[in-house]
Amino acid sequence: MARLLKWLVLLMGILCAAIGASHLALGIDSVPGEGSAGATVDSRERFYGAVFLGYGLAWIHTARQSPVPSKVVRWLAGILLLGGVGRVLSWGVHGQPQWFQVALTVTEFVLPPLYFWLSAADEKAVEQGRPT
Repeated sequence: MARLLKWLVLLMGILCAAIGASHLALGIDSVPGEGSAGATVDSRERFYGAVFLGYGLAWIHTARQSPVPSKVVRWLAGILLLGGVGRVLSWGVHGQPQWFQVALTVTEFVLPPLYFWLSAADEKAVEQGRPT
């Protein structure tokens, strides 16, 4: 389980950093249907892209710790879950988004419980003297 946790935390970091970098670089062109949104939305998109890039780097930094700190994994997973809550709020106010945003919402509710469950696996392995 400890190895699975390390790989999932690292994978999450790489994906989030790549997504953040693409949104930072492409702005509104990185979001389906937003091409005509204008300078204000583009500015916001690039700012949030930088923040998401940093979020991904935090996951990567966490994956490189030995043992992987469960408290940090739970915080990062909680932030992901909070993002899913934000999407559901938006859905309630503005209606169903584009299909890919719906798929992202599902992952934002499915992955956090997995991370919460696995979060202490590496610390437990170290306590028990097992290699991680």
